[in-house]
Amino acid sequence: MSTPQKINKSVGKPISRVDGVEKVTGKAKYAAEFNVPDLAYGVVVSSAIAKGKIKSLDTSDALALDGVLQVFTHENRPKIAWFDISYNDQDAPPGSPFRPLYDATIKYSGQPIALVVAETFEVARYAATLIRADYEEATHETDLEANLHKARKPKSGIASLLKPPPPKPRGDFDKVYEEDPNKITGRYVHAAEHHNPMELFATTVVFEKGGKDGKGKLTIYDKTQGVTNSSMYVSQVFNIPSDDIRVLSPYMGGGFGSGLRPQYQLFLSVLAARELKRSVRVSLTRQQMFTFGHRPATVQNVALGALEDGTLNALCHDATGETSQFEDYTEIVVSWGGMLYPPKNVTMEYKVVPLDVYSPLDMRAPGGVTGMHALEVAMDELAYNLGMDPLQLRLKNYTDIDHNEDRPFSSKELRECFRQGAERFGWSSRNPEPRSMKKDHNLIGWGMATGIWDANQMPSRAEAVLMVNGKLRVSCATADIGTGTYTIMTQIAADTLGMPMEDVLFKLGDTDLPFSLISGGSWTAASVGSAVQEACQAVGKSLLKLAKKMPASPFKGVKWEDIEFADSHLRLKSDQSVAVSLQTLVDQNGGKAVRESVTSLPNAFKQKDYTRSAHSAVFAEVMVDEDLGTVKVTRVVSAIAAGRILNPKTSRSQILGGMVWGISKALEEESAMDHNFGRFMNHSLAEYHVAVNADIHDLDVIFVEEHDDIVNPLGVKGLGEIGIVGMPAAIANAVFHATGRRVRDLPITLDKLL
Repeated sequence: MSTPQKINKSVGKPISRVDGVEKVTGKAKYAAEFNVPDLAYGVVVSSAIAKGKIKSLDTSDALALDGVLQVFTHENRPKIAWFDISYNDQDAPPGSPFRPLYDATIKYSGQPIALVVAETFEVARYAATLIRADYEEATHETDLEANLHKARKPKSGIASLLKPPPPKPRGDFDKVYEEDPNKITGRYVHAAEHHNPMELFATTVVFEKGGKDGKGKLTIYDKTQGVTNSSMYVSQVFNIPSDDIRVLSPYMGGGFGSGLRPQYQLFLSVLAARELKRSVRVSLTRQQMFTFGHRPATVQNVALGALEDGTLNALCHDATGETSQFEDYTEIVVSWGGMLYPPKNVTMEYKVVPLDVYSPLDMRAPGGVTGMHALEVAMDELAYNLGMDPLQLRLKNYTDIDHNEDRPFSSKELRECFRQGAERFGWSSRNPEPRSMKKDHNLIGWGMATGIWDANQMPSRAEAVLMVNGKLRVSCATADIGTGTYTIMTQIAADTLGMPMEDVLFKLGDTDLPFSLISGGSWTAASVGSAVQEACQAVGKSLLKLAKKMPASPFKGVKWEDIEFADSHLRLKSDQSVAVSLQTLVDQNGGKAVRESVTSLPNAFKQKDYTRSAHSAVFAEVMVDEDLGTVKVTRVVSAIAAGRILNPKTSRSQILGGMVWGISKALEEESAMDHNFGRFMNHSLAEYHVAVNADIHDLDVIFVEEHDDIVNPLGVKGLGEIGIVGMPAAIANAVFHATGRRVRDLPITLDKLL
């Protein structure tokens, strides 16, 4: 026996990323960087029309080029799965999923119509320019506002479990709103927005002979937020035994929802590799990143009614979003007001308009950042009508009850977010009069808004192995989409077994590892973290059994709750001198590693009576050039209540990323569709504007202490989305305070202010 010293816990400390060195030195490999012998390259040819049929495809010039191996089209593709269910994935909305190269039908502009495969990328790219397509065009519809009369309720499906329809109306909104002494109404619009992560979508398929069906084994390096999702999709579509497919994604250069569904380069690369019986890589261009999903254009209407003292008693929120002709993509846009505020007379409605575009796709805080913009700008307008401070109006209508479900929150420290955020920002010194604050020729505006996002936990599995050398290896097939998953899982595992982080290795992004769902919705820390903790606890319990079997063991009769792990030792809580090293216990195991796998599930019984959400309060300052109408966000304070903060450094990074994107969404991001062609015209980073360094100034993050033993075993709520949801509204409200001009459409560009 030995006497360990007290070990410092790593959870809760601002620890740098464990994968940081590999990323900054270039050792980290991404999907398009895995090079193998005899690798062929595929380049996608995209449709030039939005709707119609391919009359003919002339591939002869491309095939005549030296080095071109094949041109795959709908005319020569192999037989693949027939039924829609085979093309479904973990994030598929109701409908009929898109099938690349399935037939001659064109469903949207930019649709893949051919794949050129050649010995080199340069030859494949040139050959792709030689393909000649002759189309029979049909009349397309891509304008949401021109087709609002076609809006309908979306179809329901499995996806409705995570994206339920709005709650039923309560009270009598029409009657009460008519009688309310103070009321406002407004229409809010934002165009489609596109994901633009640094890493382009790519798939490298490594082909090996053999396999259960004799048609080859595939090792697939895919850009994805869920390797199990990609594997399932490939297995179903191509009828490949799952044992013959291994999908890996150790690193991802940004996803933000774009990698939740398998994108068409995965399908095309697998098709080519199977047919050519060799390894193939398919990479998409930046322009093609605009051809597989987006945040949908949305039109919203909000009406609020209140009494003279600011009591909100009537709320109407309806929204209409675009979807494709083949799937009903939906978002939770209108439900947030019923969660944040207590009016008794509420009506909410959400509809979709099918258009000739690709199915929209989850994009950071899908629905939340859209709906909260309209709701919180409407609250700001109501505050001005009442002659009331916008913060005081929110405090006046503060509630600890989710009135949509008539149940309390598992925890809610939003009131403290308001207090700390306002104090840090200096909100009390704000002059409420619009256009009252100036600096030289610039108008200064202060605005604020609330944020809310769901705190979910999904089933997840993890394995923990205390190896013969005393090191700990923990694994799960989840993804690190840039959030710091490698780091926080290492911290959780290290603390659970009382080990230093350098003795822990966490592995992810590989279908050979224990199962995990797609990584999104801000649920990875809660889901995978709980599984990692439980797997390490299972190892700990096995170690206790081994300790009890030691000769003259002081641990005989000791219960699990009587021990703790510290300094790589198992010891008694009551007498820390009674301890045994983990290395000794592994040696007691006959020279074999101690291995445990655990599936962690949400505690439905414990959670069912509560709504679980993260909250934020955002305070923003803008500077508007009085002559030019240009807007600069000079200062923002975001106060966040998101349960336990596992790592303040990576957590702050998550919130800062959301804040930057919120500035981008409020002032810059907009996909411009030419409805004559049904095509997004600004499909490059030169023309699709996003925030850059020059746009970002003083951003401050506050983490408000919040304890929650209901939400999940770790008490965490996730941070991916809560950082962005309140930002656009706070900025829009600050712009009004600066200029006196209420701009309800995003982005707020100078032409709307002049």
